[in-house]
Amino acid sequence: MDTQLTLPILLRRAEAYFGSREIVTRLPDKSFHRYGYAESCRRSRALAVGLAGLGLERGDRVATLCWNHYQHHEAYLGIPCGGFVLHTLNIRLHPNDLAYIANHAEDRAVIVDRSLVPLLDLFIGQTKIEHVLVVEDSYEELISGSDPDAWLDPELNENEAAAMCYTSGTTGMPKGVLYSHRSTMLHALGVAAGNPMSLGVSDIDSILPVVPMFHANAWGYPYLATMIGAKLVYPGPHLDPESLLDAFVSEEVTWTAGVPTIWLGILGLLDANPGRWDLSHMKGMLVGGSAAPRSLIAGFKQRHGLNVVHGWGMTETSPVASTSQLLGDLAEADEETQFDYIAMQGLPLSLVELRHRDEEGTLLPWDGESMGELEIRGPWIAGSYYNTPEQADRWTDDGWFKTGDVVSIHPRGFIQIKDRSKDVIKSGGEWISSVELENALMAHPAVAEAAVIAVPDAKWDERPLAAVVLREGATATPEELREFLAPDFAKWWLPDRYEFIAEIPKTTVGKFRKTALRELFAPSEAVRS
Repeated sequence: MDTQLTLPILLRRAEAYFGSREIVTRLPDKSFHRYGYAESCRRSRALAVGLAGLGLERGDRVATLCWNHYQHHEAYLGIPCGGFVLHTLNIRLHPNDLAYIANHAEDRAVIVDRSLVPLLDLFIGQTKIEHVLVVEDSYEELISGSDPDAWLDPELNENEAAAMCYTSGTTGMPKGVLYSHRSTMLHALGVAAGNPMSLGVSDIDSILPVVPMFHANAWGYPYLATMIGAKLVYPGPHLDPESLLDAFVSEEVTWTAGVPTIWLGILGLLDANPGRWDLSHMKGMLVGGSAAPRSLIAGFKQRHGLNVVHGWGMTETSPVASTSQLLGDLAEADEETQFDYIAMQGLPLSLVELRHRDEEGTLLPWDGESMGELEIRGPWIAGSYYNTPEQADRWTDDGWFKTGDVVSIHPRGFIQIKDRSKDVIKSGGEWISSVELENALMAHPAVAEAAVIAVPDAKWDERPLAAVVLREGATATPEELREFLAPDFAKWWLPDRYEFIAEIPKTTVGKFRKTALRELFAPSEAVRS
């Protein structure tokens, strides 16, 4: 019972039991690279040996600047199994942010795709990185020159760091989150466990993570698949809807995962090309990163027979914390009721606890109406930010993490994200959920995307403004959109302004960047109706 929960267990297990199971990568030229877990584990061990040969020591951080592919998978295992710390760098950040993050993490080495070397060149001179391993060149030289049989389990303590990621830094500087070997193993078990709140994946499944491997450890899929021996399909740099759909078909993908903006594009392409792609083998698409519109969930199910599994989590939660699966009688409920529940962020995975409190710290009832900040704790929830003591107040004295998400909790325990605390609209002393308004607007047939922000108002303090992107060739007026929303919302919730724009600015992980919209529209005086 005292066995340490460390990643070398996964390395040995995959090598022993799932050696021939495939790991497939879509290469830049769109051909496929294929090999089995046995070869992947052999190369991961060689990487661990090679990094030690460079002079890296236990606990040293090794960064990656890579797309989703098999070499990145080797880094996910080889770096922590060598006693080092995997640090995934977000390739979509500004070079100044990357320099700050690499310095704050004290990275000593970096593994980088050849195509991303120009990005690395923009900031490496501002860091203390000593070793650069280019995936197609020096990385392969390191692997081929290292003896995988020389690898010895470093017998790590399960509480030592295995990996780290940084938050996007939308409010202040990016903050580092360390994942221990123990938390990583328990997160994989929690997602794999065969209960209705987990995904219930197994060795017969084929998993394609669309979510980037530089974002929150690819939501844990590389470790989950390695633990259970599922086939892994990495899309490489090809994240456009057509390339993804082609890969879903050719590799018979059963589970995939990504942010809503990815699935909006895929749904649009499926609608425009009925029958072109046979996705009958697809069991589910995990959608997270931001709230998925109910219309998206219903569109996939009603028009294409595909199931969306709504998930929620954060960098600080490893990241998967809840999924919106249908329990008991809900599995037999009518379709509209099911969509209502799936559109929520669901129930926590086993071992994760949730609660919400108001601004005075009072616990709120699970009535589906009371809105407060979501707090969370559990064995794969971070207990602090790396080397950032000024953020200690994000945790309560008894270990609850204050997420910054404003939620209500349904009487059956389903959480529903209403907003980020920084985005919630407070009008006349009452809260308005921008997320609910956005999802309702995106159900309008003329609307491709919609983001709702608060703008200053002399009478009500703040009022909602809707920034709307129309579908190609479609038209709509503010009056039409207001009438569309009116049956489902109180009059004082309805946006006072509708701004039609060509594109909604997005963050590096595909979320709406509302700070940019506020800079664009907030200075204007709202027109009240």
